[in-house]
Amino acid sequence: MSAIDITSRRVPPLGGFSLTLLRLELSRMLRNRRTVVFTLILPVALVVTVGNQKGVSDPAGSGNVGAYILISMAMYGAALTAAATGSMVATERAVGWSRQLRLTPLNPIAYILTKALVALVMGALSIAACNLVGVLNGKAEMPTGVWIASAVVALFCTLTFAALGVFVGYLLPSENVMQILGPGLALLSFLGGLFYPLSNYPDWVRHIAYWTPMYGVSEVARAPLTHDLPWFAVVNAVGWFALFVAGAAWRMSKDTQRV
Repeated sequence: MSAIDITSRRVPPLGGFSLTLLRLELSRMLRNRRTVVFTLILPVALVVTVGNQKGVSDPAGSGNVGAYILISMAMYGAALTAAATGSMVATERAVGWSRQLRLTPLNPIAYILTKALVALVMGALSIAACNLVGVLNGKAEMPTGVWIASAVVALFCTLTFAALGVFVGYLLPSENVMQILGPGLALLSFLGGLFYPLSNYPDWVRHIAYWTPMYGVSEVARAPLTHDLPWFAVVNAVGWFALFVAGAAWRMSKDTQRV
């Protein structure tokens, strides 16, 4: 009997991407109580508290300041949710699931794509919750088309932070991931102009902010409302997304040990 040629084993299509794996990942996230807090409670609380400040009825772009705040808070909530979703790889490493995946033909890009799609679903829940509260609260005013466009754009911008979560999840132990990502994303949000307009910062702070990951996506997400999108904001958003995806794929391909 001739020996089996293992080099002739067929590589699965799409790098091993599987709808079954996608469904399992999504159901696992929805059962996580911490995920519910990040997805629904925290973003909604931010919309209610920040969106009830004075001056929310002042004009901003094709809407008002309340709409500007709503988009910003939805972007922050979705980014935090996506990062938390991606960072679940740290838990998978701790239980040895990452090592099991290394024994399969699953391509790192296909695995990250699975994580990204799960993050999109979770981010969509966060954005939908924020916009629902915005409608019920009545503080945000903008045309329906702008409302929809900003939500869709913000959703796709969360992919950057899903990739960041995966990247950090492969760098740090599970007990330290959110201790770094949580405060880190809050700081980046301040620098990126989500919590406080960049126009009110000193020049030297703005020059730093232009290079941070949150700046580009925040400008892109609010562009349907403000009708203002600097070219360097687009370069920033695309550049950080590519960097985080490359970093996540690199760390997954190198990860062979159990943490």
